[in-house]
Amino acid sequence: METQQAMSTSDMPASERGDLTMLMGIIAKHREKRGGLIAILQEIQSRYSYLPEHALRYVAETTGHSMVDVYGVATFYRAFSLKPRGKHLVTVCLGTACHVRAGILIARELERVLDVAPGDTTEDGMFTLETAACLGACALGPIVVVDGEYHSKVKKADVWPIVQEVREGAEISLEPDDRMFPLEVACPRCNHTLIDKRNELDGHASIRVTFSFNRTHGSLRLSSLYGSYTIKSDHDIPWDSVVHFFCPHCHAELTSWADCTRCSAPMVSMLVRGGGTVQICSRRGCKEHRLDVGGMSA
Repeated sequence: METQQAMSTSDMPASERGDLTMLMGIIAKHREKRGGLIAILQEIQSRYSYLPEHALRYVAETTGHSMVDVYGVATFYRAFSLKPRGKHLVTVCLGTACHVRAGILIARELERVLDVAPGDTTEDGMFTLETAACLGACALGPIVVVDGEYHSKVKKADVWPIVQEVREGAEISLEPDDRMFPLEVACPRCNHTLIDKRNELDGHASIRVTFSFNRTHGSLRLSSLYGSYTIKSDHDIPWDSVVHFFCPHCHAELTSWADCTRCSAPMVSMLVRGGGTVQICSRRGCKEHRLDVGGMSA
């Protein structure tokens, strides 16, 4: 393995060889964890904004996985991209609810304004345009997501201001809409849905996981409303406790490569239906959460 690795890396361009220290650190950080391959690819994508071929090959050689296995994971989960993305990711929903509200016209206007087709990046590297089959906020369509920020009930006339304000680095200030919206999430390891339609929180189907802290184990339900902090547990979870979350189907820990920017606790990662991930802080009481939309080209 060492000889094969040395031969492979010596063939790399100098710029790629310079990345090896970073890649080695990422692999060492996650390789012994359950579901480590997904965590490795998540962190590599966060560094490059996509998964470069040389990085995938290095992961395969170093971890002992076949290239087929690594490529299979990279193409199976919609949150991953094999092509470079622009500085800003623009995703427009073309699900049924958005489609009947003229979402296709919004998509075409974005194509015209950005001068790219879905799945492509503008020549200046500023924008990547993608479409998604569903972004989980059907009541608020048509939906456009820019760098994880949702914009609801978008009209054709709103498209140019959205793009222009992002180019100028200004905060986007369309008609405000503070309503929370439900997300459908799944386990990053087995891709099984975590939504429990039999038990509701905040008037919507809840997210069911199992958890542990110290020597306590149990079942936990989270609100599926993005931005809500409602939970229901069969054990009291002390304030400030760091909790481990697990998939109730394959029992993999729902770990993220990232730590919370507020309290430094590990983040919990779940796949979002339609593409992307949602991450929440594992510390009881911390309200840090992130939504990373990786659209699905259509």
